[in-house]
Amino acid sequence: MRTVISTAFISLDGVVEGPGGEPGYRNSGWTFKDIDFVPEAFEIKGREQQESTAILLGRVSYEAFSPVWPDMAEFTHYKTMPKYVVSTTLTDDSLVSNWGETTILRSLDEVAALKQTDGGPIIVHGSARLNHSLSDAGLIDRYHLLVYPLLLGAGKRLFSTTDKDTQKLTLVEHEIYINGLQKQVFDVAR
Repeated sequence: MRTVISTAFISLDGVVEGPGGEPGYRNSGWTFKDIDFVPEAFEIKGREQQESTAILLGRVSYEAFSPVWPDMAEFTHYKTMPKYVVSTTLTDDSLVSNWGETTILRSLDEVAALKQTDGGPIIVHGSARLNHSLSDAGLIDRYHLLVYPLLLGAGKRLFSTTDKDTQKLTLVEHEIYINGLQKQVFDVAR
């Protein structure tokens, strides 16, 4: 069975919206506006590319990343990695042609089936709504969080507000950086 890893830049109050400057969010670009850059804090991002064997995205994140990431030197390894997009509306003719193999999944049942296949970890970037659904369905195995010392207030949040039983997480890696950024890696206890 494959491991599903949710990775996120997240504010202290749980917001994940617009970290890189995506339009439409009033605090867009918050990961680089008010926090000094500390390169060692982003080591986990390079490691994710090396350790992952597939990317899982929601439609909105796919539509934001697919025009940009294929040509970015920082994401070279992702270019050839298989991508899976969970969407009920996206069509094959909407997929970009320069980002490698991309498969549209229509349901969480298809994600669960993908998870049962042979292969290495599947990384989930962005995709707040997809993260909610995956978490609620018990399909996330690990969280890679870079927690920013910011309170953003309103915005899309990583964690679902569904009323459900307690879900225990086990801290497996952490580090605090001089700029207040915290790396937190949690396994979902089963």
